[in-house]
Amino acid sequence: MSHLKHIALLGAKGMLGSDLSAIAAGRGHVVNRLDLPAFDITRPEHVEQAAADCDVIINCAAYTNVEKAESEPDAACKVNAEAVGRLGDIAKTHDTPVLHISTDFVFDGTLDRPYVETDTPNPISAYGLSKWRGEQALAASGCRHAIIRVEWTYGRHGVNFIEKLLAAARAGKPLRVVDDQVGAPTATTTVSEAICDLLAGGVPEGVFHLAADEYVSRYGMAQFMFDTLDMRVDLSPCKTSDFPSAAQRPLNSRFDCSKIEAALGRPLEHWKESLGRYLGHR
Repeated sequence: MSHLKHIALLGAKGMLGSDLSAIAAGRGHVVNRLDLPAFDITRPEHVEQAAADCDVIINCAAYTNVEKAESEPDAACKVNAEAVGRLGDIAKTHDTPVLHISTDFVFDGTLDRPYVETDTPNPISAYGLSKWRGEQALAASGCRHAIIRVEWTYGRHGVNFIEKLLAAARAGKPLRVVDDQVGAPTATTTVSEAICDLLAGGVPEGVFHLAADEYVSRYGMAQFMFDTLDMRVDLSPCKTSDFPSAAQRPLNSRFDCSKIEAALGRPLEHWKESLGRYLGHR
C-alpha cells in the first residue's frame, strides 16, 4: 500500500483538525474533512459513512470545554466516550485503523516525574474522565488503533491559553498566571507534523505521549511570550488554588515522549522554538 492515505478526519474545523488537514493534504494525502453541522460523531450513520471509504480515521472531534463539562458530564461523555467506543466498533467491521487524540487530563497530575504511557490514568475532572472512558471504549472495541495524548495545545484556528493571555495584556489588564502547573506548550502544527510522519510508516498502534520538548510553568510560559514580543505587562505569579474553578486541573502535565520520538526517529522540537515561531507569525 502507498504511504499516501485516504484520511477521514473527524473534527476537521477545530484547532488541531484545521492544521492537520492542511499539513496532511500538503503531503499528498486525500483528506475527507468532517465536522459539524454536516458530520456529527454521535450519529452512528455519519460514522459508518466516514469509515466506509478510507484508509485511516483520525479522530480530533471532542467536547473540550473543561469547565462546562463539570455541569454537563453526560454531554461530555456522549461525545468523548460513547461516540468513540461506537467509532471503534464501526471501524472494526471495516478493518479500518483509528488514530484517536486524547489528553493529559486523563492523569491527576500528582506524579513527581513525567508521565509515561503505562502510568495508570486517574482523572480529576469530568472532562478528563470522559476522555479516559473514550480511550477505554476504543480499546475495548478491538479495532486497530493508536491513542495520542497531547497537552497545552495552541494554534491559529481556535481559542487557547496564549491568545487569551495576549488579549488580556493588550487590554492593559494586570495578569496573574499560575506557576504551579507545569507542562509543555505544544503547537498544533507540531502534533500534525508528527502524525503525518507516523502515517508515512503506516498507522501505528498503541498509546503515545506527544508534546514539545522540555517543560515550563504557565507563568514561565507567559514570561517567555511577553519577552519575545517585547511587551510590557503587569505580570505576577500565583497558585492554582488562588483561582477557584469548577474543574480541577492536573498540576503536573509533563509527558515523557521517548516512545513517540523512537517511532518518529527524531527528537521533538523544543517548546521555545515552536512558540517563538508562532508568536513571530501572528
